[in-house]
Amino acid sequence: MKRLQNSERPLDEVDARLLALLDGNARLAVADLARQVELSAPSVAERIRRLEQDGVIRAFTLDIDHRRLGYQLQAMVRVRPLPGKLHLVQRLIEETPQIIECNAVTGDDSFLARLVVHDVEEMDAILHRLLAYATTSTAIIKSSPVPRRLPPIGNMSED
Repeated sequence: MKRLQNSERPLDEVDARLLALLDGNARLAVADLARQVELSAPSVAERIRRLEQDGVIRAFTLDIDHRRLGYQLQAMVRVRPLPGKLHLVQRLIEETPQIIECNAVTGDDSFLARLVVHDVEEMDAILHRLLAYATTSTAIIKSSPVPRRLPPIGNMSED
């Protein structure tokens, strides 16, 4: 089995199984996790603490259905700041709550942002604010055939 190296120690198969279980349901009790990986609860709690301490686990988060909150559209927006406007554009992106995720990327565009809005009019208003400082290219998300998931870890990374 290949071992995934983090900054401190290699992850073993038990760590990989714990990460997969927590990715599926971050609210699983330590006792339930322990049963599934066939270790004691204190051993599992220690492994989770170590994964947090090493920065492998950064947070336990929620997976929200934006439509249930009234946000009917999601879009990916490529953002290319005008010359000298990079920091202004970044600040505007950070201050726009409908932009729920943004990555600085390589290539022609500086940012790739995920936007949630109630309707097309709201999206147009947000994009209009950006247009004073950047050019944008927007793609409305129809579906997500591959939701957020773990990369291959443990024996799943073997070829």
